Amino acid sequence: MSDSIKKTLFASGHTACAGCGQSLAARLVLEVCGPNTIIANNTGCLEVFSTKYPESAWCVPWIHSLFENSAAVASGIEAALKFLGKKQNINVICQAGDGGTGDIGMQALSGMWERGHDILSICYDNEAYENTGIQRSGLTPYDASTTTSPAGAQSFGNPRPKKPVPEIANAHGIVYVAIASVGYPQDLQKKVKKALSLKGPKYLQIHVPCPLGWGHATELTYQIARLAVQAGLYPLIEYENGELVSSFKITPKPVEEYLKLQRRFRHVLNNSEEIARIQETANKNIKKYNLVVKNN
Repeated sequence: MSDSIKKTLFASGHTACAGCGQSLAARLVLEVCGPNTIIANNTGCLEVFSTKYPESAWCVPWIHSLFENSAAVASGIEAALKFLGKKQNINVICQAGDGGTGDIGMQALSGMWERGHDILSICYDNEAYENTGIQRSGLTPYDASTTTSPAGAQSFGNPRPKKPVPEIANAHGIVYVAIASVGYPQDLQKKVKKALSLKGPKYLQIHVPCPLGWGHATELTYQIARLAVQAGLYPLIEYENGELVSSFKITPKPVEEYLKLQRRFRHVLNNSEEIARIQETANKNIKKYNLVVKNN
């Protein structure tokens, strides 16, 4: 293994789509975690494009689990390390997409949080089951068109709001909950570092645009990720022991600036009522988390 590959830990040469926000986020996470890390990874996009047999992009111990149980596998890893007296210097991570976190994997994840395992759980949130055909997940945003919530004459797309997984995590009384975005790498890495410094269960949700599923140009991944934050649709926040300790301040932009760059929202662009509903979601986030930059 070359020195350059050892240094990156998440090696190039995988088969992610051009502009994949998830692959960039995974690399940013591992840069902070370092080589003394063990990962349990649900089935999903990240698993498929990074571990096609007989190759792997992971330069740390990495275990593939089923769609529903990376948290259970990670719990076993953490318990075994404790039994062997080796947990102190090793980071244990369980990770999945939004479907494997907020839907299929929620039962195992809830159990892991309840039991108090010293594990960082990461949700790479690309807002749909992108790997299996761009089906709606519990974290798909309102009005987004997917293959199971298609926009058409009788529908504006997904009829449900985004599932508040960070709030569900907080309800378990875990030590750290945060939301990050691949559009803000320094903030993302700061939150990974903070999570790893704390003992107990941690949850980090990372917004990762998907050019294939969202229908945007591959070179716009970074811009779109930042616009979601700047519009107030994806607030970057941190909780410690259930208390909000920080929120990333913004000068709010209209939600249309974010929506217009994505095919999954093109059906709402000429409908003022639907735009107003999406804007209201952003406005509630801005008010709830006090996101607006204060002018002197």
